[in-house]
Amino acid sequence: MLVLSKSRSSILEDVTILPSLAVKLTIHNLSTFRLLWKGNWFIQEKSCKILALIVSARPKTQNGVVANGEASNSKAKLTTIDAVLRGLVEWLCTQLKKPSHPSRGIPTAINCLAALLKEPVVRSSFVQADGVKLLIPLICPASTQQSIQLLYETCLCVWLLSYYEPAIEYLATSRGLPRLVDVVRSSTKEKVVRVVVLTFRNLLSKGTCGAQMVDLGLPQIIQSLKAQAWSDEDLLEALNQLEDGLKDNIKKLSSFDKYKQEVLLGHLDWSPMHKDPLFWRDNITCFEENDFQILRVLITIMDSSNDPRPLAVACFDISQFIQHHPAGRVIVNDLKAKERVMKLMNHESAEVTKNALLCIQRLFLGAKYASFLQV
Repeated sequence: MLVLSKSRSSILEDVTILPSLAVKLTIHNLSTFRLLWKGNWFIQEKSCKILALIVSARPKTQNGVVANGEASNSKAKLTTIDAVLRGLVEWLCTQLKKPSHPSRGIPTAINCLAALLKEPVVRSSFVQADGVKLLIPLICPASTQQSIQLLYETCLCVWLLSYYEPAIEYLATSRGLPRLVDVVRSSTKEKVVRVVVLTFRNLLSKGTCGAQMVDLGLPQIIQSLKAQAWSDEDLLEALNQLEDGLKDNIKKLSSFDKYKQEVLLGHLDWSPMHKDPLFWRDNITCFEENDFQILRVLITIMDSSNDPRPLAVACFDISQFIQHHPAGRVIVNDLKAKERVMKLMNHESAEVTKNALLCIQRLFLGAKYASFLQV
């Protein structure tokens, strides 16, 4: 019980200062696992942390031989280790769902997961237990020292999972990326920013993650982060790599198919293609498809949307169509768009009125002079 009564920092010191002690802790010591299910929270917490330390510090196998030279090809030993780890993951997920202690249950579980998720069996067991979705609600901007530490360790877990394909699939289809973007946008703690940026770097080339990052405004956030004074060279390198990767994604995203999907879904926002002159020059004839379907939808959005952002973007896009299409003014007038735009010049949103005015100016001036107007 002497070891159980020690604080976490004391235990970590013992493992750091006396690595030989950790090496001697073999699978036979993992009977501590049974203490996890005892009713006393103190015993549960210390048992969990000791197990995490034992697993983290145990000698790794190389070609069937452990670090101290003993043979490690015993299936029984490996099976027992895996069984204990799976049971430990089950207990950790239980704590994230329904913590045994109101204030310590979740932080303890996250702390141990951060130490264990480098283990392949822990990663696979955690994903199979739907553990990734339990992390998502914990990814949110923090203010107090305690909540910052919890956020950091949660993001550390996500970073470790970003090396594991089944976990990446969930992160790409959940609220994980938007929450990580919110964190990196508002956080001032270097260690939090670092682990989130490294996570983005890992996810950038995976599936639709890069496209999502661009849509979420990450390129602008990265530029802002680069302007700050960071002491961590790894962070600075990661920011540069992430910026380059996002630029490549923006080039791929500047396609009419992507734009068409955004308009038809009514999800108009200031994604990069709207203000990209090359996009408009290369794709202006695509607006003629299906009897100017996309242009008609933009006009409908001006009538039906109550959200200032889509209204502003719709006005801006129509102004771009007028500028870049040879018959832009005539077509927009034929579709009765002028009256709708003029109504928006009295909108309460400054963003809407600014872009409505730009659209009207281009309608009256025509393409020859409209190109001189400031965007």
